Amino acid sequence: MKKWSYLLVVAALVLFRCAFNSDAAEPGKQPNVILILADDLGYGDLGCFGHPKFKTPNLDRMATEGARLTQFNCPMPYCAPTRASLLTGRYPFRCGMTSNPAPDGGPQADAISLPLTELTLAQILKRAGYATGMVGKWHLGHQKPDFLPTRRGFDEYLGILYSNDMRPVQLVDGLEPVEYPVAQVTLTRRYTERALRFIERNKARPFFFYFAHAMPHKPLAPSEAFYKKSGAGLYGDVIAELDWSVGQVLAKLKELDLDRSTLVIFTSDNGPWYGGSTGGLRGMKASSFEGGYRVPLIARWPGVIPSGHVNQAPAVMMDLFATTLGIAKVAPPKDRMTDGKDIMPLLTSNAASPHPVIFGHAGPRLASVRDERWKLHVLAPAARKPVSPEEKWIDPRGPDGVTILAPYDQSHPSQYPGLETGDAPKPMMLFDLKNDPGEQHDLSKEHPDVVTRLKHLYDEMNKELSSVPRSVGAQ
Repeated sequence: MKKWSYLLVVAALVLFRCAFNSDAAEPGKQPNVILILADDLGYGDLGCFGHPKFKTPNLDRMATEGARLTQFNCPMPYCAPTRASLLTGRYPFRCGMTSNPAPDGGPQADAISLPLTELTLAQILKRAGYATGMVGKWHLGHQKPDFLPTRRGFDEYLGILYSNDMRPVQLVDGLEPVEYPVAQVTLTRRYTERALRFIERNKARPFFFYFAHAMPHKPLAPSEAFYKKSGAGLYGDVIAELDWSVGQVLAKLKELDLDRSTLVIFTSDNGPWYGGSTGGLRGMKASSFEGGYRVPLIARWPGVIPSGHVNQAPAVMMDLFATTLGIAKVAPPKDRMTDGKDIMPLLTSNAASPHPVIFGHAGPRLASVRDERWKLHVLAPAARKPVSPEEKWIDPRGPDGVTILAPYDQSHPSQYPGLETGDAPKPMMLFDLKNDPGEQHDLSKEHPDVVTRLKHLYDEMNKELSSVPRSVGAQ
């Protein structure tokens, strides 16, 4: 072969290799991580998870370009415990958060916080050289400066320190309140703008950004650009704006050439409130039926996570803690038990769940235990009395035009988001989630061996729960 021909072949091979590897993550570089957590978003609230009316083109594209987990769970169907588990990698009973802090819920609820002895994901990553930022709902303690995000590992923070229906609804920047009352229709846009600025400022170094949306937690509050534009009611409007926000984040990453060095995860803290959709699951937020626990998860990382991947293995919120540390090559704390597992294999292959079983909390107690197929309700799920559309209902935490500023046309309890049919709730119900995802038929009598096996695992975990001191109030 002539010398010039040989050089052309070599050049062609080099170009081919560069093109083939162009989507791969840069070797040796710590990747960026963006965790986007919606508030009270139901399993069936997205187009890519089957909603027939809500339009979510950006999230649908994110799923097409990445992966979906169809059996992703929160450890407790309430806001604060799930957020604590996400940031500590520990079940709520371990990290001292089994209920919600609430400034208007009385002295005990007002005092609840994530114990200062707990290490957050932001603290660990910051020590490893990451820039850390957060916008949105904190809900892990609000009484003292030491409880706030910028004292728990985040370089910067903008948001509401608890739920957007808990008075006083004030916007906090860092440690300082900057707006009260908050015009809630501006929140999604302002959070998004702050997120984009954080990404821009930190594009040259590894960063961790926790984007904890206010929506679609009540009161629903879309901006004027989205209000009454979706054709699917107020809930559909806020979902459309939430989807727009995700699109803005993805566009910024592409603009800054950070696509291939950034893992983006989108999920929800628990099941939906009225007006949302569980996607055919029974129950809703606060329920120990699947509609309370199961939430959508989408993950995107071009070159690492294959496009259009779907995995049906069970996973749980604490896994995001372990997964983030895993890809950052940062060791988890060794002085405490963590429950999360690295689920990158689930996001990139047909790997099985790293958990033999997953437990569900109901307040300070364990309520349920499930494996890939079976779910045992050791405690009886809460029953619900159906509500007619004509029944008058006034939400004591609804918009009042004075302290809570949001549209008045909120969802009604008759707009129940999940199935209300099925065998009557009682203790020790067993459901076959593979063949009966809506938990309609109790099979405990037909499968006593499964009941015995799962109850044994529940009892073993309950021993650990009993040995952990319960946290009441701030520590």
